[in-house]
Amino acid sequence: MRVRRLLTSALATTALAVTSLGMVTTTATPVAADPCGFYETGSDAYYNHCTSDGSRVVIHVRVALAPDYERCVAPGRTWLGSASKIQGAHYVGRTC
Repeated sequence: MRVRRLLTSALATTALAVTSLGMVTTTATPVAADPCGFYETGSDAYYNHCTSDGSRVVIHVRVALAPDYERCVAPGRTWLGSASKIQGAHYVGRTC
């Protein structure tokens, strides 16, 4: 009878440990924030101006089958257009 209790107790302890490990391995990872600079989603193109000083900057936007242009962007994410039309964008080195 005593052996049976020890075995039951050991199995319960092992089950608890395995359950605890399972909970650790199933925690979700945080979603990454938008990257700085130019990036695309499946359908849209964006420029994310990452700054903590509130500055606005000029970017050069490359457009497929149309003239490129410059644009002043504020801190944070700016929608540039359809990913099929916008080929890229970069900071030109000046504020606006």
